[in-house]
Amino acid sequence: MNKNMFAMRPPMGWNSYDYYDTNVMEADVLSNARFMAQHLKPFGWEYIVVDIQWYAYNTASMRDQFQYIPFGRNEMDSYGRLLPCPDKFPSSAGGAGFKPLADQIHAMGLKFGIHVMRGIPRAAAEQHLPILGTDVTADMVADPSSVCPWNPDMYGIRDCEAGQRYYDSILDLYASWGVDFIKVDDICATGFGERTFDRKHEVRMLHKAIENCGRPIVLSLSPGPAQVSESWHYQKYANMWRITDDFWDNWDTLLDMFSRCEKWQDHVSQGCWPDCDMLPLGKVGKHFGQERNTLFTRDEQKTMMTLWCIFGSPLMLGAEMTKLDTWTLSLLQNEELLRLENGYFVSRQILREEDRCIWAAVDPRTGEHYIALFNLSQQELMLTADYDECISPFPDWYFRGKSETMKEVWSGEKIPVANDAVSVSVKPHGAVLLHAI
Repeated sequence: MNKNMFAMRPPMGWNSYDYYDTNVMEADVLSNARFMAQHLKPFGWEYIVVDIQWYAYNTASMRDQFQYIPFGRNEMDSYGRLLPCPDKFPSSAGGAGFKPLADQIHAMGLKFGIHVMRGIPRAAAEQHLPILGTDVTADMVADPSSVCPWNPDMYGIRDCEAGQRYYDSILDLYASWGVDFIKVDDICATGFGERTFDRKHEVRMLHKAIENCGRPIVLSLSPGPAQVSESWHYQKYANMWRITDDFWDNWDTLLDMFSRCEKWQDHVSQGCWPDCDMLPLGKVGKHFGQERNTLFTRDEQKTMMTLWCIFGSPLMLGAEMTKLDTWTLSLLQNEELLRLENGYFVSRQILREEDRCIWAAVDPRTGEHYIALFNLSQQELMLTADYDECISPFPDWYFRGKSETMKEVWSGEKIPVANDAVSVSVKPHGAVLLHAI
């Protein structure tokens, strides 16, 4: 199997973390899946991903003290493989795992994914549980010097044959459930502060386990920031990797994404997607004790969606979808915007100054192209994009001629091209996305 075929376009879907954190329940997953199938699937959204600690009991019961209860009770089989907690996912009882839930999601025409902490459960190592198909026990492959600084559940895995067999065993299990996507945590960048990429062998082992299981499962690496110097490793073994730490609804964090996208723009290709992280839109934050609306202004939300799409990032929505308002839903149903997520567009940053930024993207098959103008300042600006400058980073054969009129994707307004340039007024922290017509 060629892993690049698993995600020929940037994956688009929903992840439970931003709203539910550790405490999403089966009914929540299904209600969001039904909403996606009805309202978003026609626009390319298809993944439903259950995030962290789906195997843990009593999650969020000590929220005032811990996000992750230290050495809490986890559901696990006799081979040290984590299973869904039946208190949260009743259909998993009796050893059924996630298969009944995945079957329901597949029946809606969607795909199913789960969050995975890298490594092997500490409890499996402490109990000396056997690794399926071997005479080796978990304690012999666990690396107690490699632990996640924010989650207490796992040890890293040593680079050895028995360690590979353990990863093979969990991917075989996931394949039997019908899993289409795994978001693997504490692996793209590890530690706090100045994070490193020191678990390369576990990325390679997971990639091999996916190949061995026989099911096309998208491999997503988290958290960031990924290291550009290691891009070849991410591209060889994974389908998407985080270029930032957890992204939330803060303007300074969004502003920082412009420099991150510039660094990674040469490493976007089919099956290999640098990941700007989740979209904190709509209602988020229930796990912090009180749900809230995104802190981004409407213009900042348009800026985020425009940058993610013209860069070619995966799109993972973090909101409770059943509570989306009409305006937010319109962001996610903008067909002209989402054409940029077809997997073929090549994009480049054209200009970035303190108060403005310009990107351009072209589909080399058709010559279809877009120009995005971003106002990074706190006052309305008139921004101008020179047509020749916008197309100069791309080969001439990508284009079928210049456009005399461009359509603004968010407003629908027709913008004329005059003297080989286009000028538009852009609101503070806002974006204008021009589609050549």
